Amino acid sequence: MKKFLGEFKQFALKGSVIDLAVGVLIGGAFQGIVKSLTDDIISPVIGMFANKDFSDLTFEIFGATIKYGSFITTVINFLIMAFLIFLLIKAMNKLSDLGKQDDAQAQNEITTKKCPFCYSEIDMKATRCPNCTSQLDGINKA
Repeated sequence: MKKFLGEFKQFALKGSVIDLAVGVLIGGAFQGIVKSLTDDIISPVIGMFANKDFSDLTFEIFGATIKYGSFITTVINFLIMAFLIFLLIKAMNKLSDLGKQDDAQAQNEITTKKCPFCYSEIDMKATRCPNCTSQLDGINKA
């Protein structure tokens, strides 16, 4: 049991689990904002066309009340959340790509050259070949 608790502690304290927990908390708070947006702003505007509160739109069939206005409000909530998550992920990917481009540019820079005497690879700034000890003053061959 002690080993199990130790493994659980190691798992729970990993950065990815803590990041996930923070994401869930922020997502829950953000959901409240989106719900308020649809319930308090979007639904009343759409409800103006129906001449009553949009989420109260219902119809009865065989004695059962179908609340289609409430369902449409929930679909609007989902679409707004999905769109905002899409924008957030797109921005995060763009930020991570910026770091990758800097790394790619650094990797593309030429840092070595070939010694014209022994053809071994040496640093670009070297003035003497460490392999054949030839003087490389003024030689800039890649």
